[in-house]
Amino acid sequence: MRVAHQLARWFLPEPDSKFSRHDYTLAQLFACLVVREFFGLSYRRTQALLADSPQWLADIGLARAPDHNTLWRAFTELLSHRRCQRMLDLLSELFTKARLLSPLNRRTLAIDSTCFERHHRSAHYDRRCRRMALADAKRPGKWGESVNAARGINLRRLPKLAIAVEAGCHLILAARTHIGNGSDSPDFAPLLQQASRRARVAVVVADAGYDAEHNHRLAREQMGVRSLIPPGIGRPTSKPPSGRWRRLMAKRLKQPSAKKQYGQRAQSETTHSMIKRNLGAALRSRTPERQQQEMMLRVLVHNITLLCKELED
Repeated sequence: MRVAHQLARWFLPEPDSKFSRHDYTLAQLFACLVVREFFGLSYRRTQALLADSPQWLADIGLARAPDHNTLWRAFTELLSHRRCQRMLDLLSELFTKARLLSPLNRRTLAIDSTCFERHHRSAHYDRRCRRMALADAKRPGKWGESVNAARGINLRRLPKLAIAVEAGCHLILAARTHIGNGSDSPDFAPLLQQASRRARVAVVVADAGYDAEHNHRLAREQMGVRSLIPPGIGRPTSKPPSGRWRRLMAKRLKQPSAKKQYGQRAQSETTHSMIKRNLGAALRSRTPERQQQEMMLRVLVHNITLLCKELED
């Protein structure tokens, strides 16, 4: 909480509006939201927890806990796209100064995406739903078709998070959020460009979902970054892939050295697992806009947690 408050003080203004009562600063509210996300609480329970922890409040200069309505309103204001990107810039600068983020010319930048649940579902409930859907799909009639239609609607509503991770320390250098489980390829260029702005990138690896000739051209010809992406997009065929760089990938990824380097892509999956195990796999927000903001907050909480762990060590 103290680290989140100190970070927020560096780029958030003290009084957000001249009409404000100035009971709380934006940095203090941001620290409270980080605590809420870290413990997976509701706004009311966050207020109760802070009220029962006067020492926590004193550490960030608060005399009393913010009201749950204040935290709800601050969520939208503090987690705008511009401020989240500024926080990622600041975290990457701190990791570099503390020598925790080594230059990426000897490391690998891993890109991957994952989906979150729109609400909590137990493992037993999810398993039973899948068994029932498979059984109904085998039956003739409209019931199996309705199951497939419902599955398509759920996929279009799933919150999706794409990240670019420094494989050495699991720091998230760039993140993009979406609603709907669509193609991964359009996220490759923005993620690589944002990560390159925050650190030196020499090699980037991604799964076959990011396979596209224009992604290779952007990385190799325009940015001078070596890209390793399996050419798995398209129908199965015995013909070589189309495009210069995709044909090169089909040959290069058969070499043991390239396979070993491509294996670093698992670090992005490890980062997704860390976020879901520590912060949860289901979102608590209901509207699409706040779901995207909640995913960005989890990215920030993940990076802040890594920074706190390294400072303690």
